[in-house]
Amino acid sequence: MTQITKNILCFGDSNTWGLNPETGKRYDENTRWTTLLNQQLGSEYKVIEAGQPNRTLVNNPPFSGNLNGISYLKPYLEQYEVSTIVIALGTNDLKKRFNLAPVNIASGLASLITSIKHFYADGKLPNIVLFGPLFINPQHALSNIYFNCHQKLQPLNAHFKRIAQEHALNYVDISHLNAPFGCDGIHLNYQGHKQLCERLNRVISKL
Repeated sequence: MTQITKNILCFGDSNTWGLNPETGKRYDENTRWTTLLNQQLGSEYKVIEAGQPNRTLVNNPPFSGNLNGISYLKPYLEQYEVSTIVIALGTNDLKKRFNLAPVNIASGLASLITSIKHFYADGKLPNIVLFGPLFINPQHALSNIYFNCHQKLQPLNAHFKRIAQEHALNYVDISHLNAPFGCDGIHLNYQGHKQLCERLNRVISKL
């Protein structure tokens, strides 16, 4: 009997892509939480890495936005038969230049979830796992780029959790990861990737 591979689509920003804050390059396959997850889940699963630096929820909407590289979600859903969609977005929306309140960012997330559900209106909806926002601590010049983000993180987490409950999604609260960041206070270090993988692995294994 042929084994059916379960595709897990991980859709996020630079922390899903695997940006190394020390070098500015990409972590290798033994470090990124997406590839670690694939190693731990085994051959029954295939993790599809769909991370892109600077991706947001509100500006250039990720479901039907700019057709630039891998800047939106729909083509992945058209290309793959997906069993689980992991959404890890929201950090870039906190940038000062966007001037978004937590409720505005959450509205972008709700629109994305609704778009996914509409896409699968005539078929089986995949499991959807939603990561809460990382509680970033921007350092140096980034502290101005993300000015006042600290005041937005707790309410944003509450809004994301509410949306997960309303849409019956699996929610992963990552507001209290232990020492997950590198030198810039935004991108995960290798320990952060490992912790993120472990938390998601526990959720995926129960689906």
